[in-house]
Amino acid sequence: MATRISTAEWKGTLKEGAGTLKLGSGVYQGPYTYASRFETGPETNPEELLGAAHAACFSMFLSALLTTAGFTPQRIYTTATVHLGAGPTITLIELDTEADVPNLGEEAFKGHVEAAKKGCPVSKALTGPEIKLTTKLVK
Repeated sequence: MATRISTAEWKGTLKEGAGTLKLGSGVYQGPYTYASRFETGPETNPEELLGAAHAACFSMFLSALLTTAGFTPQRIYTTATVHLGAGPTITLIELDTEADVPNLGEEAFKGHVEAAKKGCPVSKALTGPEIKLTTKLVK
Protein backbone atom coordinates (compact mmCIF):
# COMPACT_ATOMS: atom_id res chain seq x y z
CA MET A 1 0.00 0.00 0.00
CA ALA A 2 0.99 3.61 -0.41
CA THR A 3 3.02 5.70 2.00
CA ARG A 4 2.29 9.43 2.14
CA ILE A 5 4.60 12.12 3.43
CA SER A 6 3.78 15.69 4.38
CA THR A 7 6.05 18.23 6.02
CA ALA A 8 5.70 21.15 8.39
CA GLU A 9 8.14 23.76 9.57
CA TRP A 10 7.61 26.17 12.45
CA LYS A 11 9.78 29.22 13.08
CA GLY A 12 9.70 31.27 16.26
CA THR A 13 7.74 31.23 19.46
CA LEU A 14 4.26 29.77 19.78
CA LYS A 15 2.34 33.05 19.58
CA GLU A 16 4.65 35.18 17.45
CA GLY A 17 6.00 32.44 15.20
CA ALA A 18 4.62 31.01 11.99
CA GLY A 19 4.80 27.80 10.07
CA THR A 20 4.50 26.37 6.61
CA LEU A 21 3.14 22.97 5.78
CA LYS A 22 3.33 21.09 2.53
CA LEU A 23 1.62 18.01 1.22
CA GLY A 24 3.99 15.46 -0.25
CA SER A 25 2.08 15.47 -3.53
CA GLY A 26 2.85 19.17 -3.91
CA VAL A 27 -0.80 20.12 -4.51
CA TYR A 28 -0.89 22.28 -1.39
CA GLN A 29 1.62 24.36 0.51
CA GLY A 30 0.54 27.04 2.92
CA PRO A 31 1.05 28.92 6.16
CA TYR A 32 -0.28 28.23 9.63
CA THR A 33 -0.05 30.36 12.75
CA TYR A 34 -1.13 30.52 16.36
CA ALA A 35 -4.01 32.77 15.28
CA SER A 36 -5.19 30.33 12.60
CA ARG A 37 -5.20 27.50 15.08
CA PHE A 38 -6.51 29.05 18.28
CA GLU A 39 -8.19 32.26 17.13
CA THR A 40 -9.46 33.36 13.71
CA GLY A 41 -6.38 33.79 11.53
CA PRO A 42 -6.71 33.36 7.76
CA GLU A 43 -4.19 30.54 7.42
CA THR A 44 -4.86 26.81 7.78
CA ASN A 45 -4.30 24.63 10.85
CA PRO A 46 -3.76 20.96 11.66
CA GLU A 47 -7.36 20.41 12.72
CA GLU A 48 -8.72 21.77 9.45
CA LEU A 49 -6.40 19.48 7.49
CA LEU A 50 -7.30 16.53 9.69
CA GLY A 51 -10.98 17.25 9.09
CA ALA A 52 -10.46 17.34 5.32
CA ALA A 53 -8.56 14.06 5.46
CA HIS A 54 -11.24 12.44 7.60
CA ALA A 55 -14.11 13.63 5.40
CA ALA A 56 -12.34 12.40 2.26
CA CYS A 57 -11.42 9.04 3.77
CA PHE A 58 -14.90 8.44 5.15
CA SER A 59 -16.58 9.32 1.85
CA MET A 60 -14.30 7.03 -0.16
CA PHE A 61 -14.66 4.17 2.32
CA LEU A 62 -18.44 4.50 2.35
CA SER A 63 -18.42 4.42 -1.45
CA ALA A 64 -16.34 1.23 -1.36
CA LEU A 65 -18.71 -0.42 1.11
CA LEU A 66 -21.79 0.55 -0.88
CA THR A 67 -20.25 -0.60 -4.16
CA THR A 68 -19.26 -3.94 -2.61
CA ALA A 69 -22.85 -4.33 -1.41
CA GLY A 70 -24.15 -3.83 -4.96
CA PHE A 71 -25.15 -0.16 -4.81
CA THR A 72 -23.86 2.62 -7.05
CA PRO A 73 -23.46 5.86 -5.10
CA GLN A 74 -24.08 8.94 -7.23
CA ARG A 75 -22.72 11.39 -4.66
CA ILE A 76 -21.39 11.28 -1.11
CA TYR A 77 -20.77 14.64 0.55
CA THR A 78 -19.18 14.76 4.01
CA THR A 79 -18.31 17.64 6.29
CA ALA A 80 -15.97 17.05 9.22
CA THR A 81 -16.11 19.51 12.10
CA VAL A 82 -13.08 19.14 14.37
CA HIS A 83 -13.41 20.59 17.87
CA LEU A 84 -10.23 21.71 19.62
CA GLY A 85 -10.62 22.00 23.37
CA ALA A 86 -8.42 22.82 26.33
CA GLY A 87 -5.09 21.14 26.54
CA PRO A 88 -5.20 21.63 23.53
CA THR A 89 -6.96 18.37 22.69
CA ILE A 90 -9.19 17.31 19.85
CA THR A 91 -12.30 16.55 21.84
CA LEU A 92 -14.81 15.76 19.12
CA ILE A 93 -15.06 15.13 15.40
CA GLU A 94 -18.50 15.45 13.86
CA LEU A 95 -18.99 13.80 10.49
CA ASP A 96 -22.06 15.02 8.64
CA THR A 97 -22.66 13.09 5.44
CA GLU A 98 -25.36 13.00 2.85
CA ALA A 99 -25.47 10.52 0.02
CA ASP A 100 -27.44 9.96 -3.14
CA VAL A 101 -27.60 6.18 -3.52
CA PRO A 102 -30.38 4.78 -5.73
CA ASN A 103 -32.31 1.79 -4.39
CA LEU A 104 -30.79 2.00 -0.90
CA GLY A 105 -33.09 2.02 2.12
CA GLU A 106 -32.55 4.11 5.23
CA GLU A 107 -31.71 1.18 7.56
CA ALA A 108 -29.18 -0.30 5.13
CA PHE A 109 -27.68 3.18 4.63
CA LYS A 110 -27.24 3.66 8.37
CA GLY A 111 -25.52 0.28 8.63
CA HIS A 112 -23.08 1.18 5.89
CA VAL A 113 -22.28 4.60 7.36
CA GLU A 114 -21.59 3.08 10.77
CA ALA A 115 -19.29 0.53 9.15
CA ALA A 116 -17.52 3.33 7.26
CA LYS A 117 -17.15 5.38 10.45
CA LYS A 118 -15.44 2.44 12.16
CA GLY A 119 -13.50 1.15 9.17
CA CYS A 120 -12.04 4.09 7.32
CA PRO A 121 -8.27 4.32 7.92
CA VAL A 122 -8.44 7.88 9.29
CA SER A 123 -11.19 6.91 11.76
CA LYS A 124 -9.05 4.00 12.90
CA ALA A 125 -6.12 6.37 13.41
CA LEU A 126 -8.29 8.68 15.50
CA THR A 127 -9.55 6.31 18.13
CA GLY A 128 -8.79 8.82 20.89
CA PRO A 129 -11.50 11.43 20.30
CA GLU A 130 -15.16 10.63 20.06
CA ILE A 131 -16.37 10.62 16.48
CA LYS A 132 -19.97 11.69 16.00
CA LEU A 133 -21.76 11.01 12.75
CA THR A 134 -24.85 12.53 11.24
CA THR A 135 -26.21 11.33 7.93
CA LYS A 136 -28.69 12.30 5.30
CA LEU A 137 -29.78 10.03 2.48
CA VAL A 138 -30.63 12.14 -0.56
CA LYS A 139 -32.67 10.66 -3.37
